[in-house]
Amino acid sequence: MAEPFHLTFLGTGTSVGVPVIGCDCPVCTSEDPRDRRTRSSVHLQAGDIEILVDSGPDLREQALREGLKRIDAVLYTHAHVDHVAGFDELRAFCWGRDTPLPMHGSGQTLEILRRMYVWAFSPENVYRGYVKPDPIEFDGTLRYGDLQITPLPVVHGSIETHGFLFDHPGHPPIAYIPDVKEIPAPTRVLLRNIDILIVDALRPSPHPTHMSVAEALAEIESIGASRAWLTHLGHENGHAALEAILPPNIRVAYDGLRIPGF
Repeated sequence: MAEPFHLTFLGTGTSVGVPVIGCDCPVCTSEDPRDRRTRSSVHLQAGDIEILVDSGPDLREQALREGLKRIDAVLYTHAHVDHVAGFDELRAFCWGRDTPLPMHGSGQTLEILRRMYVWAFSPENVYRGYVKPDPIEFDGTLRYGDLQITPLPVVHGSIETHGFLFDHPGHPPIAYIPDVKEIPAPTRVLLRNIDILIVDALRPSPHPTHMSVAEALAEIESIGASRAWLTHLGHENGHAALEAILPPNIRVAYDGLRIPGF
């Protein structure tokens, strides 16, 4: 019998979340709970391994909502504030550890984290209860137990950004790419005919550093993904209205969703 393999959307919103402060648009005032979006992040459970992708500003709320108690490693897509500002909340996942918490990212991302959270990376950080990071720069595929994780370089503005490909025996592979404008050719090869693709779809209109809904749909078709979920959604996207116009194999992610079928 295959080990459990679950991906949970902790957050599916863009950098300002939804509702947006001071906005009274139809999505920000919607009574549909799927239109309430915290900043984008996912939690992956593969057997007894638990992986967190990004530590955004809503991490505490997300962890309490989903009952997270342990994390074995953190993967960082990039160092924009909406993906790293909950760094201090990682204390809760260090309290029960005797070793530092592995944090995987690009060299650029880890350097920014070191500048933002000097105290955590300092040799003088010896007190129990503080975040104890073990920074590990990407160097090919990662393995945690039977889980294989492949960093996926993508284009998202001027900052170095990655998605991730998750492979676990007995389950369909999942690719998670929350912040992306373009998918380079080498990454596209790794995604060809992927079973499950989770991808950025910020808004209906074009954006300089994120895919629009139309761009995301075109990429899903071009890659040949069997199933896809849209994430990193702004308040221009109402959940029900957007899902109503999508092909049957493409859905809109929402906070707390656990992808079914595996």
